[in-house]
Amino acid sequence: QVLLVQSGGGLVQAGDSLRLTCTDSQRAVGRLAMGWFRQSPGKDKEFVATISWKGAEVYYGDSARGRFTISRDTSRSTVILQMNRLKPEDSGIYYCAADQILVDVKNPEEYGYWSEGTQVTVSS
Repeated sequence: QVLLVQSGGGLVQAGDSLRLTCTDSQRAVGRLAMGWFRQSPGKDKEFVATISWKGAEVYYGDSARGRFTISRDTSRSTVILQMNRLKPEDSGIYYCAADQILVDVKNPEEYGYWSEGTQVTVSS
């Protein structure tokens, strides 16, 4: 069973930075691509970023590109989302997601494993 445990999040001001981490704590299923989605009240999940198993391929949503960086550690079990120059519109619940095979990385239905989510609030 895949158990994604994330940390980070909280309340920051516009322009600040924040770091989210997500760990595949059980390592029950190998070769997971891992990524992040976020969701605001009344809206669908929005793709933020995804990184391939080996880290060679990274993908960003339009809102994240240029400000956010996704990476994974040498054990490949932890993925990190570094968020810089945060804006109020970046606020929402951030979810870590993972799966072995992704055809459309921006489609949340492609991901079979999800974290519980963490709130990120950016004040203006």
